[in-house]
Amino acid sequence: MSLNDVWEGAVASPYYPTVPKERQFVVAASLLLIGIAFLDEGLFTSYAYSPTASSQAEIDEGSQIENEEDGDTTVFQISLVALLETLQIFGFAESKDRSGSRDPAYGSVTRSLARGGPSAAFDNRVLGFRSVCRLSYEAKGEPLCIVLEEAGVTTSCEMVTYEPEDHDEIPLQRDALALKIIMRSSWLFDAINELASTSPSRLTIAASPSAPYLVLSSNGPLGSAAVEFSNDKQLLETFHVPKRTVNTYKYSLVKAANRAMDLASKVSIRGDEQGVLSLQFMIELEDGRVSFIDFRFVPLLPEEGEEDDDEDE
Repeated sequence: MSLNDVWEGAVASPYYPTVPKERQFVVAASLLLIGIAFLDEGLFTSYAYSPTASSQAEIDEGSQIENEEDGDTTVFQISLVALLETLQIFGFAESKDRSGSRDPAYGSVTRSLARGGPSAAFDNRVLGFRSVCRLSYEAKGEPLCIVLEEAGVTTSCEMVTYEPEDHDEIPLQRDALALKIIMRSSWLFDAINELASTSPSRLTIAASPSAPYLVLSSNGPLGSAAVEFSNDKQLLETFHVPKRTVNTYKYSLVKAANRAMDLASKVSIRGDEQGVLSLQFMIELEDGRVSFIDFRFVPLLPEEGEEDDDEDE
């Protein structure tokens, strides 16, 4: 599938997560951005999965997700907005408020926790609540049941589930990578936020086998800015760029990965020959285990960038 097919298939739609057996939470933004969170079974106090007879029959017929190797998968769709409101039902501030600049003290706690230890990403001061949450899903067509317990108060919610939309995955060609870079996530986080000062609409990522090795640049109504990284092993743990590559992405979509970018310890930056960008963040968990969140972005086509330039002028 080409990038033109992806762009043509992109339509305005709300964000929905998909929850398969492999503990992947997938959020797609009109096929231009997709986020995948890999949640290890060890994150749950109790985890049980037993497909019903009807879902097993569908699996045997091959009607479930075709790209899953084992096929033993249960998939349903829910409203992400409704899910977040449910999880915040005890009145906690939204993540964007907790991580914003309105509370400098909280920001410093978040940053120190995110850099300070394996349990940082799931520390109560980062999550903002101490509730116990139970998720259950009985069968196809049944609601997703969420039970929250906090200080002796129990709240039960049922969320309507939907048939998953047939969205194609953003095609990252792993066998045709144009760049692969591994670095500390905090440095990418600082660079992306530094570029925000120009109020940019686009983010350009240029990588080259010779200096300048990695450059992130932006242009906006307030001017232009660039952040350059040298090919130093203490800075770029892995640097594989066979030839110079330059691609432009929508800045607001990349900025949407800010939260994961801040909490992660490392990030793997990959781009294929079509320009599809993958930012895979490694988040340290308790007991030395790690979890991953993968964001993929579709690049702006050359004609799209030229049209934007004309509009800016």
